[in-house]
Amino acid sequence: MWCPSATLAAWANAWLSGAAAPDDVLDSLSLWAPRHSVTAYDSVAAGATGLPWPDLNDSGAVSLLQTLRTAAGPARTGPALGIALPVPGDVRGLPAGTQFQRDAVTSGEAVLVTDSRDPSAVVGLVPEFEYDEGFDDSDFDPEPTALAWTVYSVPGAPGSEYVELGEAEYALRSAVRSAADALGALRAGAAGADIDDPRGLVEDVLESSRVHRAPDHAPPRALRVLENAAHVDAIITVSSGLMPIGLQTSSEVQIASDALRPLGQVVRRARVAALSAILYSAW
Repeated sequence: MWCPSATLAAWANAWLSGAAAPDDVLDSLSLWAPRHSVTAYDSVAAGATGLPWPDLNDSGAVSLLQTLRTAAGPARTGPALGIALPVPGDVRGLPAGTQFQRDAVTSGEAVLVTDSRDPSAVVGLVPEFEYDEGFDDSDFDPEPTALAWTVYSVPGAPGSEYVELGEAEYALRSAVRSAADALGALRAGAAGADIDDPRGLVEDVLESSRVHRAPDHAPPRALRVLENAAHVDAIITVSSGLMPIGLQTSSEVQIASDALRPLGQVVRRARVAALSAILYSAW
């Protein structure tokens, strides 16, 4: 799993379907941060989830599970949870002009939970990492101390975008080639510069994400798509960092950025498709 929202959606869905235990969900979330909290953003969200209101004291990780169970409703026969991966200019699946949308774009991720009794009753959860008070933005890759989940009522939420897994996998094949070409060009441009091997940097990024696993019921094809998407995403991350080193002019940087930008959309769509397949496989 590539982000906290994906981990929460995949493992909480497995738990709600009976394919995983509550401890499995909590153990998977603990890999992102040692502590988790959940708070209602508004009174409607509190009413739909059983979270306290107007008392805004944080509840812990166990309350997060209870929040999801209450929001999903009883007697489910399919996934209640979905995921959104919004970026500026691409906020599909989120209601326009809401605080939920704005916070989800800032975070780059969100979980959507639909009530089995009323498909129009939707809540959204957005995670935010918390750090020690002494955290300095200049610190390299600091470890978060907690992950805070805020729950929003989501009136008129558009349905989750459906992406066929085969279509997403096909698009990824082209993306892998394009990303590799971009990395090769940057590597050539950075020849002689004091940097590590770009392909080694890509492998380092991939290795750091492999501690997060999917539930056992996940289809092999969906896992393969997630692995390929992670590979493209790692190349994008490394390439973006090398641009100032490997390219000499701002126009070259802009051209390279324009070449990489569509690859990010391919990665997001592939991840949504793979996660959807994983969610349904639990039922």
